[in-house]
Amino acid sequence: MSSAVTMLDPIVSTAWLAERLDDPRIRIFDASWFMPGSPRDPDKEYAAAHIPGAVRFDIDALSDHASPLPHMLSAPSEFATAMRRLGMNADSTAVVYDSEGLFSAARAWWTLRAMGHEASFVLDGGLPRWTAEGRPVETGWREPEHGNFKAHPRPDLVEGLEAVRAALARRSAQVVDARPAARFRGEAPEPRAGLRGGHMPGALNLPWSAVIEDGALLPAERLRQMFEAAGIDPQAPIVTTCGSGVSASVLALALARLGRLDVPVYDGSWTEWGGRADTPVATGA
Repeated sequence: MSSAVTMLDPIVSTAWLAERLDDPRIRIFDASWFMPGSPRDPDKEYAAAHIPGAVRFDIDALSDHASPLPHMLSAPSEFATAMRRLGMNADSTAVVYDSEGLFSAARAWWTLRAMGHEASFVLDGGLPRWTAEGRPVETGWREPEHGNFKAHPRPDLVEGLEAVRAALARRSAQVVDARPAARFRGEAPEPRAGLRGGHMPGALNLPWSAVIEDGALLPAERLRQMFEAAGIDPQAPIVTTCGSGVSASVLALALARLGRLDVPVYDGSWTEWGGRADTPVATGA
């Protein structure tokens, strides 16, 4: 078993990974994903350059295709089958990264944990830091041998609309929105058509970009300061949300660095809430 399994911090360094590229117990995943409307293609970028041994963790391909909402968690059996095809084993240590530095890798990390795989980590600084340090990359498409991964779903890490509605009404948990402040206030349009602008009444706002610096997660003490400055008690119950569950996972990752491994993500997020007619919406701060 890799030593990463016993680590408490959800982040691993590029130096740590570079020393373990040949370790068969490490599974590396490129989880790059871009916002709707972006001209970038994560599959093409993966084929052009990826960390040696990495396979593509396609957030959309690994989602529930029967849902009208984007990249919702798939059924555990379907996810397990897909991960076995990606070479994932039950005793593997997963290291995920993306080409932004730290963005969609957090969603892959949360997905693996929501499916019961605790030995999951995010690469500090992602592919940009790896390449800036002159570390090796490979090209082409990697097809690994099948693994024996099994899913053991963690429903406590996934929140649905009614649970979020109840948490807001009862003030039983802090609902923290990771979208940019202008979208939270309803001053900037949503990237997906048909959604109302604004936020859930009673929700708090901490833009995901505030916990990232130079493509890496802030140190624990600065993270704590960022949460507290936004009026959030990092030790009290929290549910994270965003546009579609990607940047909400960045906040869940940040809270994991603070020792909070129990924070659920509202999977439907604003795409679900803002797209319905029976959910209240507030604007402004």
